[in-house]
Amino acid sequence: MDPQTGQVEAALKDCDSEGFKGCNDLHFGPDGALYFTDQGQTGLQDPTGRVYRWQPDSGVLTCLIDKVPSPNGLVLDVNSHVLYLVVTRANAVWRLPLSQSGRVNKAGLFLQYNGGRAGPDGLALTAQNGVVVCQTGMGLVWVYDALGQPIAVIRSPKGLGTTNCAFGGEGLRTLFITESDTGSILKVTFDDALGISGHPMYSGYQG
Repeated sequence: MDPQTGQVEAALKDCDSEGFKGCNDLHFGPDGALYFTDQGQTGLQDPTGRVYRWQPDSGVLTCLIDKVPSPNGLVLDVNSHVLYLVVTRANAVWRLPLSQSGRVNKAGLFLQYNGGRAGPDGLALTAQNGVVVCQTGMGLVWVYDALGQPIAVIRSPKGLGTTNCAFGGEGLRTLFITESDTGSILKVTFDDALGISGHPMYSGYQG
């Protein structure tokens, strides 16, 4: 979208003439590459969701993985060596190591959930290389360290639809959370003693 005119133009319409199923979430790498999930109506009955990386400078679009039952939120670790991926209908978060060539190697399970009416949804990254997971349908947001050990959990005071989150505020110590059941934006500021802060996100803004 052109911020001056408001005109919207499609950057990507398909991959090698094959249309997308239904794009869902996105994340920018530190080099400006765009990672996004193509979820559509995939699930355990149709595990064909995909994750793509698009490099705007070269226009190269690469499918990183294509057998995912409902890919959703995603985020790179602080070194861009691992891509964390929410797999909503499997109630899980996968860990996708990236080789030097940028391909996915030895994809595996990082976190497994149970219960709820949906599954995990959005992700964020801490400056300590841990992940923050919104567990929609449970009204929870989990904060994990780099090894996947839980160090904090936030319970929504509104509905159960904790869908996404992002760090902001002073020192990136405030977590903003979207809650879809009530259309609310929640926020929590972590105490210094917890040692939780957000990893800065990429910005291509030219002032």
